[in-house]
Amino acid sequence: MARFIPCKKTNDASHVADLFVKEVVKLHGIPRTIVSDRDAKFLSHFWRILWGKLGTKLLFSTSYHPQTDGQTEVVNRILGNMLSVVLKGKLTSWENYIPIVEFSYNRTFHSSTGKTAFEVVYGFNPLTPIDLLPLPTNDFANLDGKKKADMMKKIHEQTRLAFEKKDKEVAL
Repeated sequence: MARFIPCKKTNDASHVADLFVKEVVKLHGIPRTIVSDRDAKFLSHFWRILWGKLGTKLLFSTSYHPQTDGQTEVVNRILGNMLSVVLKGKLTSWENYIPIVEFSYNRTFHSSTGKTAFEVVYGFNPLTPIDLLPLPTNDFANLDGKKKADMMKKIHEQTRLAFEKKDKEVAL
C-alpha cells in the first residue's frame, strides 16, 4: 500500500518523523525495516535513535547500487506521471490532489500481483464513483424483480470487467 505524503525538502528530521508517525504508523504500525536513499534526514542522529528505540532496521541504498530502492523509484515515477496528468501543466496546489492520486494508485491492478494494493491489504477493492452510478431505468422499468436483478448483475459484471481490463492495461 503506497502512502503519498506531501512535504518540503526543507523539513528537518524531526518533522519527517512526525509525518511518518501521523500518516503511516497510525495506519500500519511500526515497520520492521525502512529502505531509504542516503538523505540527511534519515542519516541524522535523531532518526537513527528514534528507529533504534522502536526496533526498526534502517537500510540505505548506495549511489553505486540505486536498485536497492528501485521499487520506491518506480512508484515516484508513477506518482509524477499521475500528477502531471491530473494537473495538466498547472503547478498550483498539487498537494491537494495527493489523496485522490494515492487512492487511484492503490486501486490500480499491479502486474506483479494481479491485484490492487487495496485487495492485498484489505481483501477487497473500495467503491469508486462509477460503482455508485445509477443503472439505466428505461430498458427494464417494467421487468419483474428477478429479471431486474439479473440484468443489474450483468451490467455490473460487464462494468467491473471493463475496469479491470483498463486497470491492467494501465498497470503495464
